Amino acid sequence: MKGLLQRVASARVEVAGEVVGAVDQGLLVLVAVEPGDTRAHADKLLHKLLNYRVFSDELGKMNRSLSDVAGGLLLVSQFTLAADTQSGLRPSFSTAAPPALAAELFDYLLERARSVHAIVASGQFGADMQVHLVNDGPVTFLLQA
Repeated sequence: MKGLLQRVASARVEVAGEVVGAVDQGLLVLVAVEPGDTRAHADKLLHKLLNYRVFSDELGKMNRSLSDVAGGLLLVSQFTLAADTQSGLRPSFSTAAPPALAAELFDYLLERARSVHAIVASGQFGADMQVHLVNDGPVTFLLQA
């Protein structure tokens, strides 16, 4: 399971012109599920997302986590993040989980996040989404669980 974490001043997701999820200061995370991923992978990724120290402390060092700053978490499913881009000029999606597994694990991740963190929003699985963000820094990390 992969999560492309971006520290944001704000972010929102629209589907058909309607906002379906939004956060102010916090993290926008694009999530990819790969074959072989399990709930344990989702739990590990969520732990990293909530505790990864990407926010500045009073000295300007990245020492504070999303939990520390009580920021928002916006989760967006993105199967293209799992693409195999090693050869040729067209991505292969054979390394992405089948849609049923991806939906199950993304929903599980979202449910778990909502049970342990106050501000959680999401995109809409499988939809054509427009993602708007103000990347703060910019700060972007690829996390794997």
